[in-house]
Amino acid sequence: MSKIFITGGAGFIGYFIARELLSIGDKVVIYDAFLNYANPFASHYNEYLKFRLDNLKGRAVIIRGDVRNKNELFRAIVEHKPDIIVHLAALPIATASNRFSEDAMSINLNGTVNVLESIRLVPSVKRFVYASSSMVYGNFEYIPADEEHPKKPLDVYGATKKAGELLTRAYTRQYGIQHTIIRPSAVYGPTDANLRVSQIFVDNALQGKALILHNGGSSKLDFSFVEDVAHGFVLAMKSKKAVNQTFNITRGEGRSLREFVDILKQHIPNIKVKYKERPKSEKRPERGALDISKARKLLGYNPQFSLEKGIEKYIDFVRRIGVVK
Repeated sequence: MSKIFITGGAGFIGYFIARELLSIGDKVVIYDAFLNYANPFASHYNEYLKFRLDNLKGRAVIIRGDVRNKNELFRAIVEHKPDIIVHLAALPIATASNRFSEDAMSINLNGTVNVLESIRLVPSVKRFVYASSSMVYGNFEYIPADEEHPKKPLDVYGATKKAGELLTRAYTRQYGIQHTIIRPSAVYGPTDANLRVSQIFVDNALQGKALILHNGGSSKLDFSFVEDVAHGFVLAMKSKKAVNQTFNITRGEGRSLREFVDILKQHIPNIKVKYKERPKSEKRPERGALDISKARKLLGYNPQFSLEKGIEKYIDFVRRIGVVK
């Protein structure tokens, strides 16, 4: 049994990591600022946060705290003396990071420094797990993109995540702490409230609103179901083979937005689709599948949810919870 301290632990991915850890008997401390940068009238943030907290209540320690407050963060880590720290706290969406760039820098970058500074002063911490992103790669130069792919981020979010990786390696090397870096991609599934394209498509389809496909929906993403991603994090934080390693934790398949919509149509008939050219002001990296063979080999990571299976479970959840009217 371990004690794991999760920054951003009440968030989308953090909740599923906490849930799995609790199910196997670990102690979990959640440290979360409960910030939301998405439109509160469209994201269902409050409803989904309540769902998560109701399921964690009485099972995990939940602390309201901001990683930008170094003293507050340090006191929490000293008090709870965790074995492992999983650092998820971030301004999680690329478009929001570009729009609120100062917040992105202070949370994604300075917040990471504060966590690392705290860790080096707390001897109980043996492993630091950093949640990075596939956005560090920028445009994929080859597919599938493995962990050695060139890192050329195109936006503020990807740049702060790349900087966080560099800081993670520097601090842990300097102070003799184990680290593991995880790069997820296009995470989707129940309780997502960050207005990713997957949430927008599912919510709009259920409400009878048109889905907008830019450039024919040809752009590909490695859509990764949140439960698979959370399990990958747990495998990585527990494995000795993950010490000082970096892993792509994704589905490992590039699927187009057009395919996403076609799968939705199997569950929600009569979906309306509008085709538009992508605005020239939007500069998004051209991506696709990531190579997850390293995680398969070293961690035994084997994602269970195809896009078809994941979308079905996601839609069933949204219908059951009833937040989309």
